[in-house]
Amino acid sequence: MGLLDKLKSLLFGKEAVSEGKQDAKPGAKPADEAIVEKPAEQPVAAKPAEDKVEQVEQKHIIQKPKEEKPVADKITVGHVHMSGCTGCLVSLADNYEGLLTILDKYADLVYCLTLADVRHIPEMDVALVEGSVCINDECSMEEILETRERAKIVVALGGCACYGNTTRFCRGGQQNQPQHEGFVPIGDLIKVDVYIPACAPTPQQIRNVCLMAYLLLKGNDEQKALATAYLTPLMNLAAAGTEACGCDLMTEVINQGLCMGCGSCAAACTVRAITMQYGKPQVERDLCIKCGACYAQCPRSFFSFDVCGQYESITELIGEVMKP
Repeated sequence: MGLLDKLKSLLFGKEAVSEGKQDAKPGAKPADEAIVEKPAEQPVAAKPAEDKVEQVEQKHIIQKPKEEKPVADKITVGHVHMSGCTGCLVSLADNYEGLLTILDKYADLVYCLTLADVRHIPEMDVALVEGSVCINDECSMEEILETRERAKIVVALGGCACYGNTTRFCRGGQQNQPQHEGFVPIGDLIKVDVYIPACAPTPQQIRNVCLMAYLLLKGNDEQKALATAYLTPLMNLAAAGTEACGCDLMTEVINQGLCMGCGSCAAACTVRAITMQYGKPQVERDLCIKCGACYAQCPRSFFSFDVCGQYESITELIGEVMKP
C-alpha cells in the first residue's frame, strides 16, 4: 500500500481505498497484465562476416568498369625540328581528328619539341625531320647524326629538309649568332629513306606516309605490298639526291608530254618564279632557288605505275585504317 492509500484509509476508511482502485482510467491494463510482459523475440542470427566480405567483393566486381587494353603494336614516331619555319609541323597538326586517330591506334609520339616533353632524341621507328641543318651549329650537327642512329626510318619532311629550300640563301637572322650562315638539306649529312617534299606538304600526305610506315613495319604481307607501292616514289626521290629545280619540270614533265596545265607547280613556288602562259608553266631561272617544291607538287613528276595500278586498293586501305 502506497502513502496515498494509507492517508485515504486513515481519513475515509478502507472502502474508499478499494473504490479508488476501481476508478482507474478506462483502457488501462490491470496490474496483473501490466506486470506480464511478452517474451522478447529471438534476434535473427547475423550472417558470418565472411558472407559480407563476399557480397562486397561481388558488388565491387560487378561495378568495376572494363579496362581497355592499349594497342600493343604501335610504332614510335618523333618530330625532329632543325632550321625551318615550323610550317610542316602545322601541316601535321592540321590532320585534326585524323592525327588523334593515328596517335590512338597506330603511333606513339615519343619526341617533339612542341608537343612532347622530351629533351633528348630517343629510339624510334620513324623520325620526321623538318628543316635544313645549320652546319655552323654544333648542336644541330649532333642532333641530326643522333636521329639517323636512333631511327629505323628517316623521313625528310618539307622542302627545307629535302632540298634546302630558301634556307640555302639565308644567314639565320640571329643577331647574337651571326655565324649561322651555312644551311644544307639533311640528305647531305645522313642517309634519308623517304622524302615528303613541298612547302609545306599537305596534311593528307604526311598522314598517309605515317600510316604506310606503320603498315610496312606491322602489317600483313598484302598491306606491306601496298605500303611499299605507295612509298616507292617517295623513296626514289630520296635516292635521287638533294638538288632539284624548275628545270626538272621541263626535262621530265613538259618535254615528256605529261604536263596537263593544272598550275600546281606555280601555286607551290615560294618565290613566284613560275607563271602559267598558254596553259604551260614558264620558269624564271634567275628567280628559282632550287627548292624542288614545284617538281614535287606536280602530280605527274614522279609518275609511278606501281601506285596508279593499285590506287583504289591503297585508297580503300587508308580509309579503312582511319576509321575512328
